[in-house]
Amino acid sequence: MKHFDVIVIGGGHAGAEAAHASARMGANTALVTMSRDGIGVMSCNPAIGGLGKGHLVREIDALDGVMGRVADKAGIQFRLLNRRKGPAVQGPRAQADRAIYRKEMLAETERQENLTIVEGEVTDFILDNGKVSGAVLADGEQIAAAAVVLTTG
Repeated sequence: MKHFDVIVIGGGHAGAEAAHASARMGANTALVTMSRDGIGVMSCNPAIGGLGKGHLVREIDALDGVMGRVADKAGIQFRLLNRRKGPAVQGPRAQADRAIYRKEMLAETERQENLTIVEGEVTDFILDNGKVSGAVLADGEQIAAAAVVLTTG
């Protein structure tokens, strides 16, 4: 059985950020995803930012998150929405090249110290006295950790 300090389940935006944050703090972290090629896949609308999410991206960036850095590398258009209105309703938005964003997010994840990508499907959790202490993958592999973070959307 492999042992980690933290297991993050799901390789989307939230999972990538959670895994990077954990690894930056020095925790031996596993990012479990169905496919490493799925890390950083954007929806059909490749926008990062806007009125609500733009604020969130700024907060992530202030905490040394990866979304803003990768968006800068993959950006094809950068705008400030509602420029004619007051600052409370203005919001930065970047349109990103989906292929470049995916490639750069995977590269950032592979380079991150203390972070291991585990390809697999989590089918069950390991319980120890009512506390989740790991995950079981579809192939039967078991991964143990002190903390399990679920970011499956």
